[in-house]
Amino acid sequence: MRRIGSLIAFFTLCVCITTIALAQTPAEFKGHTGLVFNVAFSPDGKTLATASFDNTVKLWDFANGKELAVLKGHTAPVYAVVFNKAGDIIATGSQDKTIRIWAKDGKFLRELKGHTEIVDSLAFSPDGKTLASGSADKSVRLWNAEDGKETKNLGSHKQSVYTVAFSPNGELLASGSNDTTIKIWEVKGQKELKMIGTPPKEPEKPAPKKKEKDDKKKEEKKEEKKKEEVKKIEIKDLPDVPEGITGVAFTPDNSQVMAVGFDKKLRFFSVADGKETKKLPPTPDDLFGLALSRDGKFVATSGYGGSLRVYELDSGKTVFSHQLSVSDKLKKLVTYCVQFAPDGKALVTGHEKDYAARVTPIKEGK
Repeated sequence: MRRIGSLIAFFTLCVCITTIALAQTPAEFKGHTGLVFNVAFSPDGKTLATASFDNTVKLWDFANGKELAVLKGHTAPVYAVVFNKAGDIIATGSQDKTIRIWAKDGKFLRELKGHTEIVDSLAFSPDGKTLASGSADKSVRLWNAEDGKETKNLGSHKQSVYTVAFSPNGELLASGSNDTTIKIWEVKGQKELKMIGTPPKEPEKPAPKKKEKDDKKKEEKKEEKKKEEVKKIEIKDLPDVPEGITGVAFTPDNSQVMAVGFDKKLRFFSVADGKETKKLPPTPDDLFGLALSRDGKFVATSGYGGSLRVYELDSGKTVFSHQLSVSDKLKKLVTYCVQFAPDGKALVTGHEKDYAARVTPIKEGK
């Protein structure tokens, strides 16, 4: 009897181990027929949403990779997906110029119209009552999350708005644009507080050229002069030229706004005076993704070419670095976004290759 009891215990253990193994989060979430441009987690961390250029959003059980629902209705690529704080509402933004609101089970609730170009970014306020949107039509807008009505068109950037984010206390909204600037908006007062950076000047219209006779010798002299001038130029470090902003996020204490973009750097700016407080070394790629861990201690960036970084928020120290292998680069494993897994032990990224979302474990010191 003792032997039978031991065998039963052994087989029970084997079944438990097998069950745990099967329940592990998969390395990839596949199922879309277009690239994955954005990912988001429900507040409880159980559901992963993936927004794709196949015009759909898929909901997955993050623990086992099971597909839970497909959100169909957009008529063009989906650029943005976000959950509200309660986790019962999902908002999506698309190239079809609309925002769609869904229940957590994937049921369509309503459509929000107003933007005249791609809806690039969405963010729910901490209390869940307000939805913010940024668009290629250059505008930043606020919407009533309950009835879907537009509350306010806050204003515009000079170029496309790629990203919007609320401060943790819900009092401020930050928007980042391809015009190289970040704008800070007061949510309650529905007005612009400050602009960080300077947008590029509008190109001057060339003066009409006067008709001149073709003078070959004159042109030759000009070319010689140019060559001499080039020789005299000393090659120095490239200047810190502002580039488009693709991601913004506030620090947990609401005092700073972080930004990434085409200059390949993670920068920190003071909300009070707009001055840069910290700048981390450039990564190999243009940065397309920015995410803060749930405990607020770490920040992650993702590069277009697949580079991933995790930094300690307070010190700026790099705690994790992942670079694609040459073989992966040849596979064109383009990376569009990043989020921390709910437990903070992995990063989830959206890709063009295999139209998948990938899970990369965070290994300290690598």
